[in-house]
Amino acid sequence: MLESFGVLNLWTYLAGVIFIIVLPGPNTLFVLKTGISRGIRAGYTAALGVFIGDAILIFCAYIGVATLIRTTPLLFTLVRYLGAIYLLFLGVKILYANFVQKNLPEHQTLEDSHSILRKSLTLSLTNPKAILFYVSFFVQFIDFNYTHTGLSYTILAMILESVSFIYMSTLIFAGSMLAHFFSHKKRLAKLGNGLIGLLFLGFATRLATLSS
Repeated sequence: MLESFGVLNLWTYLAGVIFIIVLPGPNTLFVLKTGISRGIRAGYTAALGVFIGDAILIFCAYIGVATLIRTTPLLFTLVRYLGAIYLLFLGVKILYANFVQKNLPEHQTLEDSHSILRKSLTLSLTNPKAILFYVSFFVQFIDFNYTHTGLSYTILAMILESVSFIYMSTLIFAGSMLAHFFSHKKRLAKLGNGLIGLLFLGFATRLATLSS
């Protein structure tokens, strides 16, 4: 369908993108948690960080930076441990706020949009699995005999971002509905937040032990 623009096997690519995006990961979990705790607007702010991060990684894959990181063990390990440390930090922070920190006035506990955006963008850019994805997956669907491969990357990126937007929107609105449910069940909300914190710790552990 898009072979004239250097894009190969479009439907196979689309199926792969959907599968990759719906797999649970720290980015989607952060967007969901933000939607639950802060509402729809903040959820989209978190999603924006993911979109920007994906766009940056796709561009890095296009110009070869992602390949350099993937093929340089030291750089790959550095990114891997930075990501693991950041996930660990978020997990510990969530658990501390949920079980240890005393209740503070609402205006002291809520994060601003810049903080949410920074956190979601950092999660995206310190995820070596995303780097692996853009290096190994994208190239399978690009005809490198095509003169303008930058256009091919752009088309694939737009498809990925569109699917991601639909999925993130689903998470955000689901999170908003869960927030209404949890507002009447404080103990269940505390348990849910604790589970999210533990999941971030689990992501950190898995990332730290990821083989390059």
